[in-house]
Amino acid sequence: MSDEQVPNVLERDFCATAPNQKWATDVTEFNVHGNKLYLSACMDLYNGEIVAHQMARRPVYELVASTLQEALSRTECTAGLIVHSDQGWHYKMQPYRAMLAQRGVKQSMSRKGNCFDNAVIESFFGTLKAEYFHLAPPNSVDELEAGVHDYVRYYNHERIKLRLKGLSPVEYRLRRTA
Repeated sequence: MSDEQVPNVLERDFCATAPNQKWATDVTEFNVHGNKLYLSACMDLYNGEIVAHQMARRPVYELVASTLQEALSRTECTAGLIVHSDQGWHYKMQPYRAMLAQRGVKQSMSRKGNCFDNAVIESFFGTLKAEYFHLAPPNSVDELEAGVHDYVRYYNHERIKLRLKGLSPVEYRLRRTA
């Protein structure tokens, strides 16, 4: 793990004028009858689309690494991309930083203990928990995992947003980039 300080490049500027300019990423925890599931998600700030997500039963480095790999595999052009996270230990790992550097991606991190610096992804987690997890609590971690996959698909393809002119994130991206 590197102790090198990473600046808050994003500085709460959550607006992007095109896809793959700014991504926000984080991990959240779910608890189902004492069993935990961790969700790592990466959001494109252009349209709020979840461009990658992975789940694991433990908060291991591979969880965030596989999320980043999935997100990066979706695009050829990452020059100028900023990936913003909190100061979680996994984002400070040298292999994580190397993955970013290999693709010319700039890393940005929230200030210590300041959840508002990563508010967009925190807000997504809150929405997911309010609209799925707390509304229809799953009975098992397997059921939760399937439900989270379904919710992310719904969130990206069907759930409309006023700031996107009443379109879903995917619809907005497809119309704007066509």
